[in-house]
Amino acid sequence: MSTRNLKSLFRPQSIAVVGASTKPKSIGSVVMRNLLKGEFAGPVMPVTSEHASVGGVLAYPDVACLPKAPDLALICTPPATVPGILRTLGERGTKAACVMTGGLHLERAEDGSTMLEQSLAAMRQYGMRLLGPNSMGILVPGIGLNASSSHENVLPGKLAFVSQSGALCTAVLDWARAREIGFSHFIHLGTAGVDFGDVLDYLGSDPGTRAILLYMESIRERRNFMSAARAAARNKPVLAIKAGRSREGARAAASHTGVLAGSDLVFDAAMRRAGMLRVQDIDEIFGAVETLARSKPMKGRRLAVLTNGGGIGVIAADDLAGMGGELAQLPDDVNDKLKAVLPPGWSPGNPVDISGDADGDRYVKTLNILSEAKAVDAVLVMHAPSAVSDPTDVAAAIIKTAKDRPRANVMTCWVGNEAVARGRHLFSGAGIPTYDTPRAAIQAFMHLLEYRRNQELLMEVPASAPTDFVPDTKRARFLIDEALAKGGGTLNEPEAKAVLEAYGIPTVETHVARSPALAGKIAMAMKEPVALKILSPDILHKSDVGGVMLNLQGAFEVEKAAHAMLERVKTVYPDARIDGFTVQSMARRPGAQELICGVATDPVFGPVIMFGQGGIAVEVIADRAMALPPLNMNLAADVISRTRVARLLEGYRGRPPANKEAIQLALVQLSQLVVDFPEIVELDINPLFADAHGVLALDARMVVAPAKAGTDRLAIRPYPKELEEWFTMTDGRKTFLRPIRPEDEPNHHILVSKLTPEDIRFRFFGLVHELPHSEMARLTQIDYDREMAFIGEIDKAEGGRETLGVVRTVTDPDNEAAEFAIVVRSDLKGSGLGKRLLVKMIDYCRSRGTRTIVGQVLKDNQRMLAFVQHLGFLPIRTIDGDIVEVELELQKEHPIGPDPTV
Repeated sequence: MSTRNLKSLFRPQSIAVVGASTKPKSIGSVVMRNLLKGEFAGPVMPVTSEHASVGGVLAYPDVACLPKAPDLALICTPPATVPGILRTLGERGTKAACVMTGGLHLERAEDGSTMLEQSLAAMRQYGMRLLGPNSMGILVPGIGLNASSSHENVLPGKLAFVSQSGALCTAVLDWARAREIGFSHFIHLGTAGVDFGDVLDYLGSDPGTRAILLYMESIRERRNFMSAARAAARNKPVLAIKAGRSREGARAAASHTGVLAGSDLVFDAAMRRAGMLRVQDIDEIFGAVETLARSKPMKGRRLAVLTNGGGIGVIAADDLAGMGGELAQLPDDVNDKLKAVLPPGWSPGNPVDISGDADGDRYVKTLNILSEAKAVDAVLVMHAPSAVSDPTDVAAAIIKTAKDRPRANVMTCWVGNEAVARGRHLFSGAGIPTYDTPRAAIQAFMHLLEYRRNQELLMEVPASAPTDFVPDTKRARFLIDEALAKGGGTLNEPEAKAVLEAYGIPTVETHVARSPALAGKIAMAMKEPVALKILSPDILHKSDVGGVMLNLQGAFEVEKAAHAMLERVKTVYPDARIDGFTVQSMARRPGAQELICGVATDPVFGPVIMFGQGGIAVEVIADRAMALPPLNMNLAADVISRTRVARLLEGYRGRPPANKEAIQLALVQLSQLVVDFPEIVELDINPLFADAHGVLALDARMVVAPAKAGTDRLAIRPYPKELEEWFTMTDGRKTFLRPIRPEDEPNHHILVSKLTPEDIRFRFFGLVHELPHSEMARLTQIDYDREMAFIGEIDKAEGGRETLGVVRTVTDPDNEAAEFAIVVRSDLKGSGLGKRLLVKMIDYCRSRGTRTIVGQVLKDNQRMLAFVQHLGFLPIRTIDGDIVEVELELQKEHPIGPDPTV
């Protein structure tokens, strides 16, 4: 993943159209016409051997004859010609190409490779960025660029639209133009080149883009996508439509969890964790982005509805309930205040119906009371036309009140058409969200809640090592390795439970009996009622084949039941392998809720955690939520809250609430197990009993397979806790060195404020008084995959810690080079902290196999130049006369020179 050379793709200075044509309706003709109509400022060079000119512009017979290497080449020639054209362009120095031709994957060369494979090889050889093949192209109206085969141009604006579907692109162009919606970028990716991750990286830091809209059909690289999506979503709203919401694409699985883990649910979980907002259609995506742009951030979920018509208020309340929202409960003191300003006979409650004759003054008085109420987080103001009230005057009064109360979160819904059009126009001009229908308004409110919630999830960075419990990893490793030694496959119930116990998840006492007689002896020794279950690697649902008997007492009863069970199972499932029975204590937990939690492996996003209502009807109930590991307690609480069973866990009809913390911890323990053991493919705990006393796993099943070590299979890399260490500075003070976390942002602002103007110039190559939140968020909220930052901090006497310095690197997608930057507080020169931070980063990059680490130093920063040369860096070139680029080759030893004062 990289933005390397994407500027040549999206902001080119010169363009060549290879395959330009004068033939009407050909791609080469349409592209030339669009480029020339778009008034692109740079040179446009048509390449064709069939015409002397195209569109009045001198043409060149082939790429080799071009007077200069174009920044961007638009290729509209047959598939067989594309690889050769790309190689020639690469040799000339072109950095980006958009292949509009389709079918490259269908046509093969003599060696059997496809034209697509050869094109991608040429791209990699010359470091080119490729959009396509089969791309409609790129539109960037701000620079007059219409490098596309589109039938329409686009208006300039602040929204970027990125799509995998060309047909949808043309439909959205029509839709947006009719509504006068403009774009900063309009990009059709095509099928194989630049991916969503690359474009999100570019657009996420583009100052001309206010929000990013995606239409997605598939994702090629989970880390690429998640890293870029999380980075972009920290700076601006990212909204997505995902095609293919059905379960038909879900793979076959050997567990409840695998069956229930539909790919669409996993995609939902990924969107939430990335801080994005998912919507279902084009109308909704544009409505949502306008809502996010105009509304204030939501602090809570309690909505008050203010209306002059009971009917529309009830519709809004019904829609709110249907979408899972919360109608604010107005306390008595608020109702008393409302009663004092509303007509006699007003009926207390929410929605607040102020009657059809309400004028602007009545609206304002009511809105003031509701916006001041602590029980209300937002107010939806609704108005239906009436003969005795002017909707425009009411709108003007609401606008004035909203301006006088800048902290109030106000949304509006003026229902109707011509009579309310002027009022809606006033709201839009004032930047107040306004909607045509109650449903649209409630949907917008729910978008704000979901977006806020997803942004909170984005800030969560769970550690790679547990802090709430100490797992017995050696025990778990022994059990999993033992299963792998047998050829992999399924750990039976007792083996799976033993792994869970090693990670602190309570399980019911379970024993294995190879025969009915042994089952009877075990039951007699247990001296309590037991559950008897068939033990077979071939039987997934034991209850379905009569393989479970409960409340058995004594040796005779258990042995008899075991013989009967064998007969039933052999009749129903004659080919099943029978390894014996499990005998376990009856779990006496009256009133306990049956839950299911487990692990599945998604083909795109890797391991996922599933939680929901359990029991034998789990697939029918289908109450579940998904989450991407790693989890912490907050993330676990979120996934629980997204299920219907969460309400039952609150307690009902005399049943006390379940111990939510115990359930959350079980999910965190399960997540940690997955992080630690890449061999785990699937895992079921069903049922997991949960009540006021905690949790208890009654049944478990685990599927393992050989896997490479590490966390590469995870869509989100955990916070690398193992990289934490203590360092003693030259003055004897102990400093804690660790990877940066999102919550370090406030201390980072303090660090920058304590730097001298010279240090700021040396670090940022200019005078920077303070960094905005968006930039500081980008510096402190990293994904530890392509970027790393280590900070040094010290304990403060008054409590808490203070940041003293930071070193960071950003590594290219091929792990060839990492660019570093370092800054240490101005009064700590000579403390040894700067050296230790940079050496720590060098060691980290070397351990990742990075080839070189590079940096840029101002020429007059002699102390830094001496410092890095002491560590083995060499100056390799000078940029713009005053910047020295230094480089350290990491995969060979370097002698360290005399230690300068740093």
